[in-house]
Amino acid sequence: MFTRLASLSRARARALLLPLALLLLVLAIAACGGDAAPAAEADGAAAEEGAFTCPEPNPRLEVASTELNLFVWTEYIPEDVIDCFEAVYGISVNRSEYSSNEEMYAKLSAGGSSFDLALPTDYIVPLMIRQGVVQELDKARLPVLDGFDPNYLDFAFDPGNKYSIPYQIGTDAIVVNTEAVEKSPATWEDLWSEEYAGRLVFLDDSRAVIALTLLTLGEDPNTTDPAVLDRAKEKLAALVPNIKLFDSDSPKSALIAGDVDLGMTWTGEAFLAQQEQQAIEYVYPAEGAILWQDNYVMVADAPNPDAAYAWLNYTLQPDLFWMMLRDFPYSNPSTATLEFAKENHPELYEAYMGSNITNTPAAAIAAGHRMLDVGDALPLYDAIWTEVKGQ
Repeated sequence: MFTRLASLSRARARALLLPLALLLLVLAIAACGGDAAPAAEADGAAAEEGAFTCPEPNPRLEVASTELNLFVWTEYIPEDVIDCFEAVYGISVNRSEYSSNEEMYAKLSAGGSSFDLALPTDYIVPLMIRQGVVQELDKARLPVLDGFDPNYLDFAFDPGNKYSIPYQIGTDAIVVNTEAVEKSPATWEDLWSEEYAGRLVFLDDSRAVIALTLLTLGEDPNTTDPAVLDRAKEKLAALVPNIKLFDSDSPKSALIAGDVDLGMTWTGEAFLAQQEQQAIEYVYPAEGAILWQDNYVMVADAPNPDAAYAWLNYTLQPDLFWMMLRDFPYSNPSTATLEFAKENHPELYEAYMGSNITNTPAAAIAAGHRMLDVGDALPLYDAIWTEVKGQ
């Protein structure tokens, strides 16, 4: 077992400075010829307050690589997880971040990257497979999948999970500060109301925003019909005056600060915002929420595949993957992880299961819509997004 100091941002300074202070105390006592027992007692207290014990890899894989290169979403991997992987395997983790699937795909499809793993959303995985951006996974090297819920495996975007494994699941729906908004919106269409001018935060996510716009028109959120997409462009342009900012890095921040009053966001951002302000609610719109699943894939020319397999097995094992419930609470695809949290971190498990945000109601799932690969129509979506955001 490996022990490291907790890395939560507000605890980091205390955790790093405390050992130094204890060392100085020991030296001072020794210089005075005193008893060092009080320092030992203080050290024990520090372990209880600021220490976290990294679990052993199960199984521990043979790895020759000395580094791992991740290309992932912002605010999506607990620092404790990265630190533990580096500690138990002696591998340096290099992390680059992106704010949209389109940004991620553009960089990887250009070739010449040094990335090992990426985290695309379901709808763009088929495109990455067709373009040879990702490589097929060796399931024999992924025993961690045995603990995953079958409901999150074998989707149409990657039958048999040949190229991807689930990481986090969530929805895009309406978030609203009920103290600032007299009547909460019940539909996507409601967000077009003039009373919300300059009060909305929206994800900087072309596919999701265009999809919800299509839903207000009664159209297929994955349409490839140019005429229908033209109508969606006009409808979306009419919404722009209501949107104060597009933000996929931390949309909750403006909501918590009171800079905006409502909008659309992801599961985890809504849950964390609600923890800060109980008046914040998450509304599943009548037209249906957007359903999505983010997945790990291995880049076609990954330079460190052995480290990548070690990362996937270790960071997704239950005694480490539970940290997602603590730091980035989206819906978790691992049954084994939820069972571990229930037994060892009941307060987190109960908050997760008791929330209609993280524990998505069955009715919301049934009424929801998944974004699909739109093939050759993707440039039409990109053109709409560029034009509407630039107006």
